Amino acid sequence: MPELGEKIKALALELTKMPSIVGTSGEAAIAAWLYERLGRLDYFRRYPERLVLLPVRGDRLGRQNVLAVIRGEKCSAPRHLLCLGHIDTVGTDDYGELRDYATDPATLKEKLPAVKFAAETLAELTSPDWLVGRGILDMKTGVAALVAMVEEFSRRPGELTGNLVFLGVPDEEGNSAGMLSAVQDLAALLGEEGGEFIGAIDTDYTTGRYPGDPRRYVYVGTTGKLLPCFYLYGEETHVGEAFNGLDANLLASEVLYQMDLSTDLCDIADGEVALPPVSLSQRDLKAAYSVQTANAVNLYFNYPTHASQPDEVLAKCKAKAVQAFANVIKRLNEEYEKYCALSAIPFRRLPWEVNVLTYEELYRNVRQEVGDELDRVIEELAAKLRAENADEREFSLAIVQEVHNRYADKNSKIIVYFAPPYYPHIYVKDDDAKGRVLLGAVTKAVGDVKARYDYDIVIKKFYPYISDLSYCSIANEQSIARLTGSMPAWGRRYTLPVGAIQAIGMPVVNIGPYGRDAHKLSERVSTRYSFDAMPLILKKTIENLLLDGSGNNNKEEGP
Repeated sequence: MPELGEKIKALALELTKMPSIVGTSGEAAIAAWLYERLGRLDYFRRYPERLVLLPVRGDRLGRQNVLAVIRGEKCSAPRHLLCLGHIDTVGTDDYGELRDYATDPATLKEKLPAVKFAAETLAELTSPDWLVGRGILDMKTGVAALVAMVEEFSRRPGELTGNLVFLGVPDEEGNSAGMLSAVQDLAALLGEEGGEFIGAIDTDYTTGRYPGDPRRYVYVGTTGKLLPCFYLYGEETHVGEAFNGLDANLLASEVLYQMDLSTDLCDIADGEVALPPVSLSQRDLKAAYSVQTANAVNLYFNYPTHASQPDEVLAKCKAKAVQAFANVIKRLNEEYEKYCALSAIPFRRLPWEVNVLTYEELYRNVRQEVGDELDRVIEELAAKLRAENADEREFSLAIVQEVHNRYADKNSKIIVYFAPPYYPHIYVKDDDAKGRVLLGAVTKAVGDVKARYDYDIVIKKFYPYISDLSYCSIANEQSIARLTGSMPAWGRRYTLPVGAIQAIGMPVVNIGPYGRDAHKLSERVSTRYSFDAMPLILKKTIENLLLDGSGNNNKEEGP
C-alpha cells in the first residue's frame, strides 16, 4: 500500500488504541495527544500560536477542542476551509467479555472468532482487508486522514490560496458540546480576520445503503433532525365504565400508527429521500397501578429532515395528530354502538371532539387567561428542573404539563411540541455560490479518483447520519423563531449559538472511510477504499478548493 495510505492506517490504529469514550477523561487525553503530535510539525514550531487547545464552554469534564490553522500564503482575501472530525467514541459495554480488548485492534481480531457471527461478517472480521476495534470506523480512521492532511499541507503553505483549519472535537456521540463551543471560536476567528468559510469537510464513516451494496459514497450536505413530541391528555374513567372516558393510551397508539415509519412524512429534496420518523419513546404518565384508565401519555419521534424547516414539520405532525384524534373518535363511536346493540341499551354518540394544539398555541391561550403569572411559574419550574439536572426531554414535558394544568380547557387534547436536540440539515445547492464551488471541487476529485481505481463511487446529497456537520449552517431567524416558539426548553435548558452558526454558515461534504457496523461489537473498517481512494478524494478536494488553478491537481501522486 502506498505511503500516504500506510501512514493513515498506522495512525488510525494508534488512535484506536487510545480509549476516548464520550463522557470520560479519555476525550481530554486524546485531544492532548493530537495537540502534542501536531505541535511537533515544523510549521507549528514556527507558528505555535496557530495551534491551540480550546476549552469547551461550560463543560464539567474540562474537555478541549483542538484547533490548528495553516495560513495560505497566496490569499488575496481571507478564505477558510474547515476540516472537521470528532475524537470521541461510543462506549464498549457491547463487547461483553471482550471489553478489555475493544481498543486493541490486533488482539481483538484474534479474539472475535470465538463470538458467534454470521458467516459473511466473520469472514470480514478475520480478513486482513478489514481492521476492527471500537471507534476505528467511527471515526478514528477519519481523524487519522485529517491529521495526515494537516501534515501534508503544513509543508505547502506557499501554495495555498486560503487557510486550512483543522478542528478535532469531543462529545459528538453525546450532545455536540465540543462543536457547539467550537462554532463560537470559529465565528471569533472570522471576526478577527474577516473573510468567510468556503466549506467544511468531515471524514466521518460511510457504509452501504442496503445489504450487498457495492458502491462507495461521498455526501454533499447533511441530514438534520427534529424531535417532535406529543402530550396526549385524555379523560380518565373507572374500567367498569370504560366508554365514559377517553383512554390516552388509545390516542397515543393511533398517533404512533400515523407517525411511525410513515413514508408520506419522508423529507425529499433533489430526489434524496430522508428516512421517515421513528418513535423513540412512548409511556403513560400514571404514577402507580390502579383500575383507572390513563389520562396522560407522552411520546416522541426522531424526524430526519433534508429541506423542511421546523414550522413545516410541526404542521405535518399537527395534521397527523388531528387525523389520529378523528380516527379514535370514529372507532370509539363504532365500538360503543356495537356494545350498546349487544347489551340492548340505547346508543348516544360519545362527546369527544378533535382538539389539537401546538405548545405555542397552548401557551398563548393560557397566558391570555392568567397573564404574567404564567411566565413566573414557568421560570420557577425551570430553575427547579435545572437544579435537578433534569433530562431535556423530561424538562420539556414538565413545562408542557405545568402550562396545561393552568388551562381552563380540560377537555381531551393533543399538544404537539419540540424537545431538544435540534440538528439543522444542510442542503447544498448549485444556485448558491459557495455550494456550487464545493460541488465542483468534490465532483472533480471523485472523477479523478474513479479514473485510477475500480470503485463505483457515487456523490449523493445529505450525509444520512446525525453529525456535527449540522452546526456548520442554520436556518434564518424566522425559521428559528418558529422552532423556539414550540420548544419549551429553549432558553431555559437548551439553546444553540445561532448567531455564531449563521456567521460561519458554509456548505459541507463528508468524505469518509468505508466500513460496517459502527457502534456494534463487529465495528470494522475496510483497508480497501479507506486507505487508497478515500484519502486521495480528500486530498484532491482540498487542492481543488485551496490551490491556485486546476493544473496543480493533476499530478500523479496520492495514496
